[in-house]
Amino acid sequence: MEIEFAASKQSTLGVEWEVALVDRQTGDMRSVANEVLSGVHALHGGLSEDEDHPHVKQELLLNTVEVVTGVCDSVAQAEAELSHNLNEIRRVTDPMGVDLYSAGSHPFSPPKLQPVTDKERYAKMIDRTQWWGQQMAIYGVHVHVGVDRREKALPIVDGLVNYQPHFQALSASSPFWGGEDTGYASQRALMFQQLPTAGLPYHFGAWEAFEHYVGDMLHTGVIDDISEIRWDVRPVPKFGTVEMRICDGMSSLQDISAIAALTQCLVHEMSTGLDNGWAIPVMPPWLRVENKWRAARYGLDSIIILDQQGNEALVTDEMYKILNRLEPVARELGCSDELADIERILRGGAGYQWQRQIAAANDGDLRAVVADNVARMRVA
Repeated sequence: MEIEFAASKQSTLGVEWEVALVDRQTGDMRSVANEVLSGVHALHGGLSEDEDHPHVKQELLLNTVEVVTGVCDSVAQAEAELSHNLNEIRRVTDPMGVDLYSAGSHPFSPPKLQPVTDKERYAKMIDRTQWWGQQMAIYGVHVHVGVDRREKALPIVDGLVNYQPHFQALSASSPFWGGEDTGYASQRALMFQQLPTAGLPYHFGAWEAFEHYVGDMLHTGVIDDISEIRWDVRPVPKFGTVEMRICDGMSSLQDISAIAALTQCLVHEMSTGLDNGWAIPVMPPWLRVENKWRAARYGLDSIIILDQQGNEALVTDEMYKILNRLEPVARELGCSDELADIERILRGGAGYQWQRQIAAANDGDLRAVVADNVARMRVA
């Protein structure tokens, strides 16, 4: 089969932020997405009854909405759009006694008790995946970056996979699951990859090989649509983008902007390198898998594998080197301030560290973890 790759301006970006709905008093999940979506639909104005809101979308679970930007020329523009749409959602949720929450997981709500959105594609997925599909009370941040030529998309996917542990460590925010501390920085990372076609992408040497893979998946009924390939990094042909889907949900809009800037800068650097004849290294698959596990387990304390020779370093040490290298790229793209915020995460800690500190300070009461997250979301 042939898969067209849409025309896209290089290094434009879009951000998708999965946001949970929680009860203001108890901190537990509230499955009121339909009411929230109806409310923001009415506030937007000019939409027909069957027309979706352009920036607030339905998700798998009824306790979740997804906030999305349009095509943005800068990280600052994406941040402004996310902030505006959060405020629109709050115009609906505040009178309902519902707060907004975002982390890789909810610390204590039982995943299997969360109602699924009444939609055929979701029902089919749950029916097929059974227990694993019923555990998908997880939340992430996705960043799309425009790629100006189809031939760059798959090499850039490989390149971003090299940075999987960096993104995972920075965003890790799901240490708790069903009321227990899992011992992992990101439970979400290992939970999500249990779904068919989720997890790390394969390496494809040419676009035709990717087309062949998609054709096989469709022919054998593994997927019904290309969007059901849920890799941690993937090409998105209909948008002409590469999508970074590694990150856990994050409660701070400032942190999300930092992650968006890091993604945009890395993709722009790789794209420029490809234009200049550079080759993006491809890590052996066993090292990719190990790096993902290490980052999910140890977060910012991960010692990661740097190359196929097996050289290793502390992820935070490598991150500082990467930030220094990307400074001129960030100046070119106009996201220097946002990229510099990565250092604030490195110094102040990631979400999983904050959650454990809050829990310890409150005698293990995980409702305090939710309250802290909600307060951080309010800053946005």
